[in-house]
Amino acid sequence: MQGMDTQRLILWIIFSMSLVFLWDRWQQYQGQPSFFAPAPTQPAPGPETKAAEKRVEPQAPNGATDASVPNAATAPAASAAASSAAPASGDAIERPRERITVASDLLQLDFDPAGASLVRAELLQQKIPPDWTASGLIGLVLGKKEDHESEVVLLEVTDQRYYVAQSGVIGGEFPNHRSAWHALPGARQMAEGQDTLAITFEAEAGGARVRKTYTLRRGHYDVQVSHEIANTGAAPITPSVYLQIMRDGNKPEGQSSFYSTFTGPAFYSDKEKFQKIDFSDINKGKATHVKSAPDGWVAMIQHYFVAAWVPPPGPERDFYSTKFKDNLFIVGTKYALPAIAPGASETSIASLYIGPQDQHALEQLAPGLDLVVDYGWLTVLSKPLFWLLQFLHNGLGNWGWAIVIATLLIKLALFPLSAASYKSMARMKEVTPRMMKIREQYGDDKQKLNAAMMELYKNEKINPIGGCLPIVVQIPVFLAYYWVLLASVEMRNQPWMLWVHDLASPDPWFVLPIAMMATMIVQYKLNPTPPDPVQAKVMAIMPFIFGAMFFMFPAGLVLYWFVNNLLSIAQQAYITRNLTKAKPVG
Repeated sequence: MQGMDTQRLILWIIFSMSLVFLWDRWQQYQGQPSFFAPAPTQPAPGPETKAAEKRVEPQAPNGATDASVPNAATAPAASAAASSAAPASGDAIERPRERITVASDLLQLDFDPAGASLVRAELLQQKIPPDWTASGLIGLVLGKKEDHESEVVLLEVTDQRYYVAQSGVIGGEFPNHRSAWHALPGARQMAEGQDTLAITFEAEAGGARVRKTYTLRRGHYDVQVSHEIANTGAAPITPSVYLQIMRDGNKPEGQSSFYSTFTGPAFYSDKEKFQKIDFSDINKGKATHVKSAPDGWVAMIQHYFVAAWVPPPGPERDFYSTKFKDNLFIVGTKYALPAIAPGASETSIASLYIGPQDQHALEQLAPGLDLVVDYGWLTVLSKPLFWLLQFLHNGLGNWGWAIVIATLLIKLALFPLSAASYKSMARMKEVTPRMMKIREQYGDDKQKLNAAMMELYKNEKINPIGGCLPIVVQIPVFLAYYWVLLASVEMRNQPWMLWVHDLASPDPWFVLPIAMMATMIVQYKLNPTPPDPVQAKVMAIMPFIFGAMFFMFPAGLVLYWFVNNLLSIAQQAYITRNLTKAKPVG
């Protein structure tokens, strides 16, 4: 390809990508999924998966009367449907008539005795700060936002939201979350110096007495949930325990429209690894995920937070996902217990995590659970970048300065590639006046124009695409850093300095976006001007377009881009000055 055509192609690629980014932001604003967000991972169903889907399941428990549930894999879903009166389109949600509240230092949990289900979870140390941006102030004036700090509520049953954790026993007419349970006496508030707090519910049916105990621990978001099953009948029983989450398909309140994060179910097994499932796929009956495995967990994830059931190690467990009614979905797992003789009992202890996506805590709880902090296909780069940020934070004590230093270190590591790009752009800028003269000389004669340009590139030893290839190599690193800063809950409610009080929220005074826009304008001035006047105008307005997009981005992301631009300007100025000094005089 001739030189002029190559340059024009590069410029139009940049322009086209800019339009794609803008279109992507518009799609997100309209409620559509992002093209660039990590996509749900769904492996194609292999022979084993298809066989699991077709195998005959045990029949649902006798108490399950919902005709929409054909087998035991979805029997818990039937129980959920019957007890919770989950809404069809336009139906109101029936709220729990009675609640029992317990609290630790991190969690305040509300339980419904009708089913011994967890119907509300408030994260006491995870605050929602007031939104003092322009959009937030408008919401405050309209009465749609609060002017004080509040706590994050993850699980909840209201007219707008339905998000609960349920469990029970199947395999007979055993107590499940359709049953009436009663709470045993005990403390409901974790006292000073107390490390654990337990609440126990008890129910008896079908020849089995079940005690369900939730144990909260100081400093932990994971709750131990035990099911102690005693055989009170005259014949052996073979029960199974199910653990499930029922949730509506709505996005979390307050989620930004300017960048996309995933909300929905996730499954994990050692064989199939991490699998995200779209609510729309469950709605259409097209969800593909692990069906049976000797390990793994099931979760509901959203930006920064997760609720996950982790069964005990050992038993083979089945996984299921189903649509109950319009915009209401159930995901869960079930596993069989050994046969219980008359007079004997069996206890199974699972874990229920309800909290922030703290990678260290999740990794300690279960293999693969830290993957809910999803970096998509760039995980191999994002993990080391997060480790670097965490290492710097441990030393500096401030995530904002950790971002600044990490950006500096990454820029230094990529300096050889950047230098090659800047050298090429500096040479291109030097010959720009001569390129303009050649363009004027040959006018519309493209053949002579391209020949003259190629001769100029050859004489000046310039590769017209030399400035672009090094940048292409760096793009995966930049994207990985982007997802680390966007997905890491560690940045949430963390200040940098002065007016930036939350690196995960937009800059309240737009100082960083404006400063970043200014650095982009300086970069444009340092780069060679495209010979084509139309292309030159397009490149001139790009700083304003990209700058405007960053007004609603988290301050941590904008801080990274601002620092990266400053370092790029310094590198480019340094290389250009050295090239000027090295150029012979005369």
